[in-house]
Amino acid sequence: MAVLGRMVAGEGTIYLTGGVTALLYGWRETTIDIDIKPDPEPAGLFEVLAEIKNKLDLNIEIASPDQFIPAVEGWKERSLFIKKCGKVQFFHYDPYGQVLSKLQRRHDRDLIDAKAFVDFKLVDKVLLKQFFKQIKPRLIRFPSIDSDVFSNSVIDFCERES
Repeated sequence: MAVLGRMVAGEGTIYLTGGVTALLYGWRETTIDIDIKPDPEPAGLFEVLAEIKNKLDLNIEIASPDQFIPAVEGWKERSLFIKKCGKVQFFHYDPYGQVLSKLQRRHDRDLIDAKAFVDFKLVDKVLLKQFFKQIKPRLIRFPSIDSDVFSNSVIDFCERES
């Protein structure tokens, strides 16, 4: 974050998601890649990313939950501020969007992360169900998602004891 914030040419905001959130909160010790969503994109971001990836041997991807499921209304307001480094503000992408994305994918690691979001009090299961209901009508724009399977995944997760 510090290197990126120092090196970019302009101001912007970077939302971190996935394994980075787990690392920074401490429920995971490693992650395969760093997923980011620039919005607004700092000038010179991609040039800096290429340099950082090579110099630090990191896998940095432009990826966020709203590429895989509909964005949950108000995601920016629910995103959690981390810090400002140089010209860039860093946030954790909305925890509800992250958990819904993980429940849609349903990999073992994703389900462990989803539970950690609840355990760390970053996500409330009642609100999670409400946000799912909000995005469900827009799932039609994501033809690879089976709406019923996704719905069952959310219901099962929310009804399970923590």
